[in-house]
Amino acid sequence: MIEIHLYGKLRDISLDIASSQNGVYEINPVKGETIGLLLERLNIPVADVYSLFVNHKLLAARSGMAMWLRHMQVNETPFDWNLNSPVNAGDRIGVFGRDMAALVV
Repeated sequence: MIEIHLYGKLRDISLDIASSQNGVYEINPVKGETIGLLLERLNIPVADVYSLFVNHKLLAARSGMAMWLRHMQVNETPFDWNLNSPVNAGDRIGVFGRDMAALVV
């Protein structure tokens, strides 16, 4: 299973999967799926995402403050929005909407 945590207005997105509490979803991984494909499968527009974390590491961010906060990162820079990182069973993914920018800044 993959655990996906949606924050902010992204919690209002209607997903076709059973929800647990507080915007946390558990879904089965798809072989060969990437973060970008997962967001597409869940109908979460990348344009609505402010920052993404995978297993507590920053994958992508729209804020220049991300470097100052010294989050552990998946890639060298979180600003290229390369969402080709593979999704694996057991991953925990945090998806913060644009209205949740204060959590990164």
